Amino acid sequence: MDAQIRTVASREEARALEARLDAAAREAQEILEGAAPPPGWAAAWLDAHLDAPGSLLLVAETAAGAADLGVLLVAEHEDPLGVESVPLVLLLSVETEQRHRGVATALVDAAQDELKGRGFPRLAARAPHNDDARISMGERWGFVRAWEWLER
Repeated sequence: MDAQIRTVASREEARALEARLDAAAREAQEILEGAAPPPGWAAAWLDAHLDAPGSLLLVAETAAGAADLGVLLVAEHEDPLGVESVPLVLLLSVETEQRHRGVATALVDAAQDELKGRGFPRLAARAPHNDDARISMGERWGFVRAWEWLER
């Protein structure tokens, strides 16, 4: 893989990725068959959450930094009972022509390393229950099924 992974640390730096994140959120909701996020979702989310210890925005770029190959957005997921807080992959998006080249794997690995350094030993992700491809991909990266979310 000929990409460099960069942590986007400031809100000013993140502004350039807002449209990319909004598009990735729309794509994710289509996969999950949910309602599309409201316009400007990324800007509002970044304003409210980017500085949280368990939040992280990574971008995979070409070596020269000329093009964005993929993005990963992680948010701190707080257990409603206050038992624990675990970073959760909200969005992972890789440009179509860059898929199957290790970009997503590099983004997830970099996120895990960064979060461990911040005191978060675990990283969570979600996938639709019947999306065998996404579940298999997560398992190849070392994710294990830890609990099931039930809806009625």
